[in-house]
Amino acid sequence: MDRLAELRRRHAAAEEGGGAERREKQHKEGKLAARERIELLLDEGTFEELDKLVQHRCRDFGMEQQVIPGDGFVTGFGRIHGRPVYVFAQDFTVFGGSLSESNARKICKVMDLAMKTGCPVIGLNDSGGARIQEGVLSLAGYTDIFLRNTLASGVIPQISAVLGPCAGGAVYSPAITDFVFMTAGTSYMFVTGPDVIKTVTHEDVTKEKLGGAETHNSVSGVGHFIAQDDAECVQMIRELLTYIPQNNRDDVPRRVTSDPVDRADAALNTLVPAESNVPYDMKEVIRRVVDDGRFFEVHEHFAGNIVVGFATLDGRSVGIVANQPAVLAGCLDINSSVKGARFVRFCDAFNIPIVTFEDVPGFLPGTEQEFGGIIRHGAKLLYAYAEATVPKVTVITRKAYGGAYCVMGSKHLRTDVNFAWPTAEIAVMGAEGAVNIIYRRELQAGASREEKVQEYKDRFASPWVAAEQGFVDDVIEPGETRKRLISALRMLETKVDTMPRKKHGNIPL
Repeated sequence: MDRLAELRRRHAAAEEGGGAERREKQHKEGKLAARERIELLLDEGTFEELDKLVQHRCRDFGMEQQVIPGDGFVTGFGRIHGRPVYVFAQDFTVFGGSLSESNARKICKVMDLAMKTGCPVIGLNDSGGARIQEGVLSLAGYTDIFLRNTLASGVIPQISAVLGPCAGGAVYSPAITDFVFMTAGTSYMFVTGPDVIKTVTHEDVTKEKLGGAETHNSVSGVGHFIAQDDAECVQMIRELLTYIPQNNRDDVPRRVTSDPVDRADAALNTLVPAESNVPYDMKEVIRRVVDDGRFFEVHEHFAGNIVVGFATLDGRSVGIVANQPAVLAGCLDINSSVKGARFVRFCDAFNIPIVTFEDVPGFLPGTEQEFGGIIRHGAKLLYAYAEATVPKVTVITRKAYGGAYCVMGSKHLRTDVNFAWPTAEIAVMGAEGAVNIIYRRELQAGASREEKVQEYKDRFASPWVAAEQGFVDDVIEPGETRKRLISALRMLETKVDTMPRKKHGNIPL
């Protein structure tokens, strides 16, 4: 009986963590405790904890007097929407959630199990970083985790929620994972903090401006999602998981929908303005086409000139990539190219069909883009589309000019089905610029510029030439887009495509 009492005492000590006072401090800062986060994330009553009684082994700096079962990390497995997942959560109430050799091993254990069983792994980060008292042992623990993040990439989905501090080397584990969630006002990430930056570069910057959720979601692109608090964050994670498979061998999830397969939408027929320089909202196109108008956007606040996210068509998950003419006229630039490439590669790794909505006038011109490497970064998006072997369907709604036409899921990059709306303009460049080159002599001789512009539009800036060449499989009525996409995706369900035998390609990083 004494042994049972001791067992219960140890379990209670592990569950108590840093104590009620420190948990209350977390609450006052707008944060939940580690176990509270797990409870909200997982289906009720499904969490099974592992390594609950693990302790650190540090005997320096008086650490032998400070031992708490679990050592500040909660790890285990459970279910989300009935599907198994693995999870770890850093408990900031114990040594500031710092990483020790012992709790690093706890993380490695659940990651190894996730790989063996083919399940997603979710990390809830809230940590002051490496445990200084353990020195290189803590650093070794981080690196063991980084290795597993890398080996698991493209095999199982990896999701990181940054719900508090995440600094120094700790940031590189979330950076390798597929999606990073952050919370407004309570989470931040940076390699070097404000104090070090002020000492070295004399820049004066706050933690929030340097590495807060707003910064990483809108400026750096490190964060994919921003939530208002911990509760909203875990609900967003749960929603994301409804769109993605368990692993790279699994089929995409399917859901029941009452949205008719053959639903037409006449509003799409007039959605694209008659004037090619007038913007419209591509998200409206997406919502009118997908099941029930539900679009789960990824990277919403970063590089708004391209839109990426998940939806379902015919109840089956698809990845959406779309130019946004309402931002920078839909031009591709450095940030949008990298954003699009990363998303396309995720979809390809996890068997998620890619649907592209194209309205792109070209790559953004300017010295800032050229000096920043738009050639190299634009090539990432090109590489990602060419490499992808999942079903790929593209719809050209309006502009498809020059190299940007080639990049955005063109037929020449092994895209399976390419549609164009009658409003499509497929050409090397826009009519105004093309006329200056093609009809230079005629214009100098007094020919009507307006007539030459119209002549170019009639001959080249239309979908007909591309359709005649077979580069567009059909020119369709916009209102029929949903029906045609679903038909194409059904046809492609059994698609098998391959890459040449190689270790891996050399993407222009």
